[in-house]
Amino acid sequence: MTTIAPTFDTSNSLTDHDNPTTNRLRVVFAGTPEFAAICLEALIRQQDALNIDIVAVYTQPDRKAGRGQKLSASAVKEVALANDIAVEQPVTFKKSSTEGMAARQTLRTYQPDLMIVAAYGLILPIGVLTTPTHGCLNIHASLLPRWRGAAPIHRALLAGDDETGITIMQMDKGLDTGYMLYKVSASIEPDETAASLHDKMAALGATAISTVLKDLAHYQAQAIVQDGSQANYAEKLVKTEGEIDWTQPAAAIERQIRGLTPWPGAYTFLEGQRVKILAALPINTTQKTDKPAGTVVSVGRKAILVACGQEAEQPNDNAAHDAQLSNTLAITKLQFAGGKPMTAEQLCHGNQLNDGDQFTTESK
Repeated sequence: MTTIAPTFDTSNSLTDHDNPTTNRLRVVFAGTPEFAAICLEALIRQQDALNIDIVAVYTQPDRKAGRGQKLSASAVKEVALANDIAVEQPVTFKKSSTEGMAARQTLRTYQPDLMIVAAYGLILPIGVLTTPTHGCLNIHASLLPRWRGAAPIHRALLAGDDETGITIMQMDKGLDTGYMLYKVSASIEPDETAASLHDKMAALGATAISTVLKDLAHYQAQAIVQDGSQANYAEKLVKTEGEIDWTQPAAAIERQIRGLTPWPGAYTFLEGQRVKILAALPINTTQKTDKPAGTVVSVGRKAILVACGQEAEQPNDNAAHDAQLSNTLAITKLQFAGGKPMTAEQLCHGNQLNDGDQFTTESK
């Protein structure tokens, strides 16, 4: 791919080691959830080593959460306050609104040399992107251009990707379309969940942004344009994606469980009662059945086998016989509505689930 050198002022570069009097770069950090908070904490610890000062933190406004619907601060705000860093929570940066213009002016008063963005959740117009001397860098949890958008970690799991990673990107007005400054990959393990992959990506993101900041001028000069033809859109998750369609192949359902853990979680119904499917084993292609999709084939101590839909392609050998069989999903933990999570062994000793029971979709 073609390398492109964005036109940013590098006179205040982090790499000017010959001049010990070089000013520390004034950094504004923008982010909201735990992913961003982990990156922020790492940067705070390394301010001296990276020759930066985090002068302000931008995050989403406090939201109501929990049963009491009390206002709750974001994970990023909590980290900022704990480290005595100024916090800004604008609702918009649009120049068409009074609030947006005020937010832009406030940003300018911090005189930022660089803005670092990680899962902020607020659109940054071009007028904001060009305010810092060196522009805005995004810590994106995908090997761009593979997954652009809001949920790259989950979409990589749902799609069955073997690897993912972090891209440090120079932000532009497009959706995750900017020049790529640095990429680092990580494998996706067979038992990886969205929760475990999130933590892995957050740690990797913190390391990646630190690497770039150690030699910002170099990475900006060697930035690479994305191949848009390879891009996919990682849509934001919705709760209804958690409902299991048992006519889907077992491998797809197993990925659904891992990709939606912990939120929104995979679920099904038994006699109208919602049942959360919390964990399952990797697919064993020797465990096949001719039972209808959604049928509980067996309740065992190690796993609960459930019939799923047929794979798109059947093996050539014994085709006539295999055409009548489907893989099963081996569930190891589930939770009935109002109950506690239960392992397969615990269920095996009770009567809440029995051979022949039928999991279904929600009745409309």
